[in-house]
Amino acid sequence: MRSLLNLGPQSERWLLAVGITSYDELERLGSVAAYVRVRDAFPRASANLLYALEGALRDVRWDYLPAELRADLRQQAQESEAGSSQG
Repeated sequence: MRSLLNLGPQSERWLLAVGITSYDELERLGSVAAYVRVRDAFPRASANLLYALEGALRDVRWDYLPAELRADLRQQAQESEAGSSQG
């Protein structure tokens, strides 16, 4: 996983800890679902991880993602987290 753009040792540890072990698994889940899974286990994970995951899927540096996309990803994550806490 560390060979993916944007993902360093800490990101890799978090992903492995929640059962995301490959690019294919990350791609299947999508950045938002993967981020929410990590946040559930590791609340200190920040939105930068969300951007890093999306950037890894797009093979682009996270800080090159457009601001509108980053805002949309945050909104999706908040909605997903809210939905999971209600169920």
